Amino acid sequence: MKLSENWLREWVDPAADAAALAAKLTMAGLECAVEPLAAELPQGVVVARILSLVPHPTADRLRVCEVDAGTGAPLRIVCGAPNARQGMLAPAALPGARLPGGVEIRTAELRGVASSGMLCSASELGLAEKSDGLLELDAGAVPGTPIEQHLGLRDRLLDLDLTPNRGDCLSIAGLAREVGALYALAPTPPPQPAPAVSISRAVPVVVEDAQGCPHYVGRVVSGLDPAARTPDWMRERLRRGGIRAIHPVVDVTNYVLLELGQPMHGFDCTRLKGPIRVRRAAGGERLALLNEQTIELAPQDLLIADDSGPLVLAGVMGGTASGVTAGTTEVFLESACFDPVTVAASGRRHKLLSDSRHRFERGVDPALQRRALERATGLIQQICGGQAGPVVEAGTAPAHAAAVRLRHSQVERLLGYAIPAADIPPLLALLGIATHAVGEGEWLAQVPTHRYDLRIEADLVEEVARIYGYDRIPARAYRAALAPFAAAETRRPADAIKDLLVARGYQEVVTYSFVDPRLQQRLDPGSAAIALDNPIADTMSVMRTSLWSGLLGTWLYNRQRQRQRARLFELGACYTRAGGAVAETRRLGGLVAGTVRPEQWGEAPREADFYDVKADLAALIGGDADGIRYVPARHAALHPGRSARILRGDAELGWLGALHPQLARELDCPETVYLFELDADAAGRCVLPAPAPISGFPSSRRDCSFVVREQVTAESLVEVARAAGGSLLKHAFVFAVYRGAGLPEGCKSVSLGLIFQDYYRTLQDDEVDAVVGEITARVSTQLGASLRG
Repeated sequence: MKLSENWLREWVDPAADAAALAAKLTMAGLECAVEPLAAELPQGVVVARILSLVPHPTADRLRVCEVDAGTGAPLRIVCGAPNARQGMLAPAALPGARLPGGVEIRTAELRGVASSGMLCSASELGLAEKSDGLLELDAGAVPGTPIEQHLGLRDRLLDLDLTPNRGDCLSIAGLAREVGALYALAPTPPPQPAPAVSISRAVPVVVEDAQGCPHYVGRVVSGLDPAARTPDWMRERLRRGGIRAIHPVVDVTNYVLLELGQPMHGFDCTRLKGPIRVRRAAGGERLALLNEQTIELAPQDLLIADDSGPLVLAGVMGGTASGVTAGTTEVFLESACFDPVTVAASGRRHKLLSDSRHRFERGVDPALQRRALERATGLIQQICGGQAGPVVEAGTAPAHAAAVRLRHSQVERLLGYAIPAADIPPLLALLGIATHAVGEGEWLAQVPTHRYDLRIEADLVEEVARIYGYDRIPARAYRAALAPFAAAETRRPADAIKDLLVARGYQEVVTYSFVDPRLQQRLDPGSAAIALDNPIADTMSVMRTSLWSGLLGTWLYNRQRQRQRARLFELGACYTRAGGAVAETRRLGGLVAGTVRPEQWGEAPREADFYDVKADLAALIGGDADGIRYVPARHAALHPGRSARILRGDAELGWLGALHPQLARELDCPETVYLFELDADAAGRCVLPAPAPISGFPSSRRDCSFVVREQVTAESLVEVARAAGGSLLKHAFVFAVYRGAGLPEGCKSVSLGLIFQDYYRTLQDDEVDAVVGEITARVSTQLGASLRG
C-alpha cells in the first residue's frame, strides 16, 4: 500500500524526516520504504487558461491557442490535444521549461506558426503512463501558479508492506494512529461536521444474515450536480494511493477508503427496486460485476440485493445494475462491516481481487461505519452539492473488541526484560487501549474495535514491546530449562538420508507441491489429487500425490540446457484425499538418467540400469537391506518389464523402475530414466546391529549353477537356498548369470555362492555335501531348477 507523506503529516507531524519515520515504523513491525513521487519533477510548468483556439492554417490536427499563463500577455501555443477547448485550464510548459525525461521546451515554429511553449498531458508531466489529452485542472486554478504547487508534487510516497494482522493500518487514519503512538503525539483528523439532514427520503435496509453483516448504515443524498468534477487535490491523493479518478461519488468513496479504511459503495437510487437486503445467494443467481465479469453465485456468497436480484458481492465488488453513472443525481451510500471469513471465501471462490476485499478480509473496524458515512456525505455535498437524508442503520457498533488480562510478570517473562509496571498503562494508552488495575501488577485491557489482532495476553505483551521500542530492550541469552533430547537409534534422521544420497552422487532438489494435473494423472492415476481453489497457473492446479512430477520436470528443464546426466532426489510431502480427509505423507523420491559415472578416461561410459539404482537403495536402507524384497509388479508410470514393488516383509515400502516408454515419448525424453519413491518414514527405520561371536573355525564354500526358466527370479532362488540351508548356511549370493548356447530355450543359468560355517567346530565335507544336496532338491522341487553340468 502506498500513501502520501504530506497527507499523513496533515494528521500527525512528528519531528522526523521521511527516512527516519520509515525506519521507526519498520522497527515497530510495519515495514515501510520511502519512494519519490516522481523520478523527476517538471520545471517551468504553470497553470494556464485557454482563452481561444483556432484551427492551424496548414495542419488539420493542430490548433493555435491563445493562452493566459500568468505572464501578463497572452501566449500563442500550438496544440494537437483533442480535448483542448476554450476556457479550459491545463498545465503549460513555458520556454526554458524542463519535463521529466530531460525534454527541454523552446520557442519553435510548428508548420509555420510560432509556439511559445507546450500544453501538457499527465504522461508528459510524469504523472501517468499514458494520456488521451491535456491534463484538465480545476476551474478555480490560478493561471501562472507553478504546477508542482497546484498539485502538491513536492511529496514522497510511503510504501507499506503490512502483515495480514495489521489491517487497521491500511489507511491514513490507521497509520496516523500508529505514528502518533510511536512519537507520543495525538493525531488531528480534519474537521468533520455532521451534515444536516434536509430531506426525509430513505431506502429501507433489511439484514437477513447478521453474522455475515453485523453492522450496516446508509443514507440517501439527492440533488447532485451531474456536471461536478472531482477536484485536483482529491484526484492527486487517489493517484498516489494507486486509484484512478472515475466519478465524483466513486472517487469520494475511494477517498474515504484511503483516509479512514472503510470500504463504501454508492448506488444510483433510481436503479434500486424496493429495500436493500443483505442475504446469502440463492441457487442459480448470477451477478454482472463492475469489471465486466459475470459470475455464478454460490449459496455461501453474501450479497447486497434488492427486489430485482443481486446488486453487489458483499465486501468484494459491486455490480453494473445499480452503479452510479455520469447522469446520476441521487445516490444511496452504503457503509457496512462484513465478516472477514465470508468476504475472503467469496473473493477466493470467484478469483476476485479488490481494495475492498483486501481490507474486509483483514478486518474493518465494526464501529467505523457511521463516521465514514458522515465523512463521505460531507465530501459529496462539498463537490456535488445535494441534500442528505436520515441515516438508516441495522445492527449496532460495539464499544470495544475484547477485554484481555495482562500481567506484569508475563511481560517480563516473555520479553526477558523488566519494563517498569508503571510504564505499561501509558504505553498501551498511546494505542487507545484503556487499562484498569485488577491487582498488583495486573490489568484488564479494553481492546479498541479497530484491533482485530489483539485477543490474548501475548498480543498485548507484543504491543508493549513495540511501543516501548525493540531497540531499547537489551539483547541477552534467554534463560530456560532445556531437557536433553535423545534421538531414537532405530530412526535415521532426514539429514543422514540426504547425506548418504549426496555421497552416492545425487543432488537434492526442492520442487513445488503444486503440479500439472495432466502429468499427475499419468504418473499416479490411482490417487485422488486435491484441486486448488486459486492456483498460480493451470499447470500448477493440484497438489502432488507423487514426487515424480517435480523430479521429471527438473530433469526435462536441465536436459533442455544440454545436461546429459542426472541423479536427483527430493524429500517432501505428498497429499491425497482419503475418506473425505486430506492425508499428508512424507516421501523420498529419486531420478537417475544418463551414465553411471561422469565422462572420464578410466572406464568406458555405461548407461545406468535398474541394478545401479537398486544398489543405491540397498546402501540407503543399510543393515536391513537383506530384509527388503523387490517384487515384479506393474505401475502406470513405469516400464512393464522394468518395475518392481519394494517390500519390507509384507509392508509396501515404495516403487522402483524405468519410466514408461509411452510417457517418455510424450515428454520428449529419449533416454531411459529410472525412478524410485519410498515412504520416507519407513525408509528412515534402522535395524539395530546385534552382536554375534566370530567363529574360530574355517568356512566352506560351494558354488552351484542352476538352470531355471527366465521367469524365475534370482531373489526367489536365494530365498529357497537360505530356507533349505538351515543354520549352517551363513551366506547365499548370486555371482553369475548366463544366457546363451548350451541352455534350453527360455532358460538361464544362475550361479549361487554358498558359504557354510559353524561356531563350535570344523564342518566335514559330507555334512556340507548333505546340505548342498538338500538345497538342490528344494530348488528343483519348488522352482523346477536343475544343476548345470
